Amino acid sequence: MNLILLGAPGAGKGTQAEILCKKLGIPSISTGNILRAAIKDGTPTGLKAKSYMDAGQLVPDEVIIGIIGERLAQSDCAKGYVLDGVPRTIGQAEAMEKAGIKIDAVVAIEISEEEILRRMSGRRVCEACGSSYNMEAIPPKVEGICDNCGGKLIQRKDDTPETVRERLKVYHKETAPLADFYAERGLLKRVSVAGDKEATNAAILQVLGL
Repeated sequence: MNLILLGAPGAGKGTQAEILCKKLGIPSISTGNILRAAIKDGTPTGLKAKSYMDAGQLVPDEVIIGIIGERLAQSDCAKGYVLDGVPRTIGQAEAMEKAGIKIDAVVAIEISEEEILRRMSGRRVCEACGSSYNMEAIPPKVEGICDNCGGKLIQRKDDTPETVRERLKVYHKETAPLADFYAERGLLKRVSVAGDKEATNAAILQVLGL
């Protein structure tokens, strides 16, 4: 099954993608992770993307679609995949269709902005291995220290309240219209965040008929 997860920054797309992939046996393709790897490696694409991300803006379509196309061509995507964070715009969605990228269903995870700000202000990432934590929902065993590698936990600039608000503005302008785009194609499934991540995942599986 080829899936897209839609939702505002902090809606829990990454967490749900991870759970779905384990249950369905398919990979999660996160543009955020791919871009951060490129930034960490200091590649030309990574450096270009970093200037946009630091300003809370979207990375240009040509950078995103190129990265995604290469990733989906790999053998582990043959039985399906979950796209997390792409497409972000109508233009990207149209480019994916032209590229022949087939999608079976699009799940829109709906959540209030107040909850998003609360969640993201507690987000921490290991600067060494990239592991993610939330000081409220998934705290590390030792404050400020990664459970996996002992690295230092930091708050990414794009998780600060000021940048989150800017990202939400961009989301509502650029990404929210995708719900109508996919609804017109009969692919959209809406899920409201209720309770913990397991309850949300159960709701997703239900709308997918799994």
